[in-house]
Amino acid sequence: MPDSVRRVEGSLDASGVRLALVVSRFNDYLTRHMELSAVETFQRLGGHAADLAVAHVPGSLELPVTAKAMAESGRYDAVICLGCVIRGETDHYDHVCQQTSKGLREVGTATGVPCIFGVITADTVEQAVNRVGVKLGNQGEKAMMAGVEMANLMKAVAAPDAG
Repeated sequence: MPDSVRRVEGSLDASGVRLALVVSRFNDYLTRHMELSAVETFQRLGGHAADLAVAHVPGSLELPVTAKAMAESGRYDAVICLGCVIRGETDHYDHVCQQTSKGLREVGTATGVPCIFGVITADTVEQAVNRVGVKLGNQGEKAMMAGVEMANLMKAVAAPDAG
């Protein structure tokens, strides 16, 4: 990239970043691990416990409304949403996945506060377990890193010298 082009980027420095973490209790044997990984990642990136709020909701469909309330509060630089939806014998899975992802996207675009989709959508329990840390890394860690980066990017975009 030419030197004359100004790059606006977010960093993975969580110091001074205020985040909300919204976690679904459904499939909590998996989401608990995601939550722990997200909190550990926040601390590893320099975040302070006082700058992280954690809310628990019954299931993934409740993530968007809670994320919206937290985003609109003005207290958070980003909202990270964690959940796990595993396909069953009916089409309920498709409805939950579609409405949750659409709802979380709308929260971010409507409020201007980054809303991170950290919801595992899996066909099998084995696939979900792998995405919680057995084989493919932990989705909680990845979502937290995305939240920190996006919070810092939005701060950089809003900075007077950003453009």
